[in-house]
Amino acid sequence: MKTAGHPEATTRRGLELTPFRGLRYDPDRVGSLASVTSPPYDVVVRPDGLHHLQSSDPHNIVRLILPQAGTPSAGTEQAADTLRRWLAEGILVADPDPGLYVYEQRDGEGMLQRGIIGTLRVTEPAEGVVLPHEDVMPPVVADRAALMRATRANLEPLLLTYRGDGATGHDTAAGAGADTAAEVIERTAGRPPLLATTTEDGFRHRLWSVTDPVDLARIRTDLAGRQALIADGHHRWATYRRLRLEHPSPSPWDYGLVLLVDTVRYPLRVRAIHRLLHGLPVADALRAVEGLFRVRRLDVPLPDALAVLADASCAGNSFLLAGDGAFHLLDRPDPELLARTVPADRPAAWRALDATVLHATLLEHVWRIPEDSPAHIAYIHDTAATVEKAERDGGTAVLMHPVREEVVRDLARQGVTMPRKSTSFGPKPASGLVLRALEI
Repeated sequence: MKTAGHPEATTRRGLELTPFRGLRYDPDRVGSLASVTSPPYDVVVRPDGLHHLQSSDPHNIVRLILPQAGTPSAGTEQAADTLRRWLAEGILVADPDPGLYVYEQRDGEGMLQRGIIGTLRVTEPAEGVVLPHEDVMPPVVADRAALMRATRANLEPLLLTYRGDGATGHDTAAGAGADTAAEVIERTAGRPPLLATTTEDGFRHRLWSVTDPVDLARIRTDLAGRQALIADGHHRWATYRRLRLEHPSPSPWDYGLVLLVDTVRYPLRVRAIHRLLHGLPVADALRAVEGLFRVRRLDVPLPDALAVLADASCAGNSFLLAGDGAFHLLDRPDPELLARTVPADRPAAWRALDATVLHATLLEHVWRIPEDSPAHIAYIHDTAATVEKAERDGGTAVLMHPVREEVVRDLARQGVTMPRKSTSFGPKPASGLVLRALEI
């Protein structure tokens, strides 16, 4: 489908990443840089959730990305007021010159990821420049759009991946090839950073600015021929698209804040996103699948249960149910059930996805749970937290096995979207290290 009024829909222009004046916390005005950061808004799932983050520092970024008030509209206005106050008080300060930002994450196990943060030209899927791979939930897009309209800011970068031509990230800059974004990133990372901090999850974060016109031109030229996959942030990208259409071009809404990572050099981790089914006890969930799936009870610790799930996933669709103090493996679904419930108008790789079978077969036909109702279902990244919440609330945790990145990318290139919340790419950028105000 081509987008009316956008001639680039027929002529691919590639990735257009532009410099901006980043908003960053003044380290002298906050407890620590680590104490004001947060995971992305949809990953705040710890049992004490928002309270923990809000208590860590009165200026924690969660007060902007997840404002708490009596109504959604009051929350967005509260976030806007908070942002204006922090700017006036010098809590957040704009960098003097526009630039792109090299961002590095390391953990204690040898994982290293580097990418570049900038404002990316917002495109439609038909342009083939930025590929989505998951469906989105309209209420979430509406919520994010209201927040961005009120604050007139991009408060956290979404995560995009592209396939560069370089060697692995552990090779030297000399091996990266001249005049590429990778060469600029590696060389920049050899300089003293703008900021460095270690968050409570053990990740070390460093940030540099790139303002040299020659380096910016190199990055622009290299990315102009690239295509990106949305790794994390489908709802925010859909929000960017919605807001761009609301504002006549040219405008600041033509661009949105992103982190671009070359996964040839820095492969991302792909993890599953689990489901928590409110109001459905495990016993009821198991009773409903009798005769439709093979069910085996596993009285083992969580890591061992996940290992069994991984083995079962090699042979076909499989899930772990939890919430009653044990784990229950569902596998070997009835082929006639799948034929009756899974849409046949999609590629075989899509029909075989665990997320497809979960949503089309289990949620819709067996358990009859609406997938877009927060009262009935929650999407949680942390495995242990999903199990804990199910046991505490009397619901059912559905634990998933992750999809391989190449499957995700192949489907996206075919224009086929996966069921919502099918994957969790990481590590995700910490929110609060650099923001974008549209009027600065």
